[in-house]
Amino acid sequence: MSDITTIKLAKKTKSRLDKLKTHKRESYDELLQKILNILNVCKVNPEEARERLRKIDKIKSMSKSASEPD
Repeated sequence: MSDITTIKLAKKTKSRLDKLKTHKRESYDELLQKILNILNVCKVNPEEARERLRKIDKIKSMSKSASEPD
């Protein structure tokens, strides 16, 4: 038996998830694990959760600028 399942998402939800990926090949499982981890941290230490979100934004902005043509 496989450890993988299929879930239905509205196209709008998928689009929102796509915008949160830090790199093109990041899986939805990796992305959802990251989101859930941040939510769990937020319960205990909101500032740590904010810092993790800042790091993700920094990674996204760096990868976006690297992919833009000169």
